[in-house]
Amino acid sequence: MSDVTTISVVARDRAGKGAARATRRQGLVPGVIYGNKLAPVTIALDPRVLWAEMNKPGFLTRLFDLGIEGRTERALCRDIQRHPVSDQPVHVDFLRVSAESKVHVHVPVHFSNQDKAVGIKRGGVLNVVLHEIEVIASAGAIPSEVVIDLTGLDIGASIHLSQVQLPAGVSAVSHEKDATVATIAAPTVAPAAETEAEAGGGTAA
Repeated sequence: MSDVTTISVVARDRAGKGAARATRRQGLVPGVIYGNKLAPVTIALDPRVLWAEMNKPGFLTRLFDLGIEGRTERALCRDIQRHPVSDQPVHVDFLRVSAESKVHVHVPVHFSNQDKAVGIKRGGVLNVVLHEIEVIASAGAIPSEVVIDLTGLDIGASIHLSQVQLPAGVSAVSHEKDATVATIAAPTVAPAAETEAEAGGGTAA
């Protein structure tokens, strides 16, 4: 389940590029809250608070309670624009959600028990094809991660989307039929001729 983090924001009275630049000159990050069939609200955030949250795991799958003018807007971060040089946030979009909202999110994939995977113990290599899985979930049931257990898998094994266990009420979205999430590939071995040449110190002239 996603945790809910509270952030205080301030309302902006104007939208547009000029207003956004004015907000940045004040040392704040401009943003907007939109969605859920309500009018968008322009906001500004403390960049230190936003940067701290961005550097915590699962930023794009966590719910936020945005405190603004005595009320709270529950939302997901949908997009962050960054400065091309400093990488600091220069604009942030939040999607307003309710308990009934169904949202598409990309959830990070993690792999457990690599030390118990037969193929990896034999020298095989875990080849991760999908580092994230797109899912549909209600706003209150977004998983922070998808964990795949590698116990017992040997060289040549493939893990497909249909084999991934997701929490109840969460379904995967794939643009490819039963996409491959990861494989355990055979170890790379130097060609025999090169190996023999190295062992013999090369070929005599």
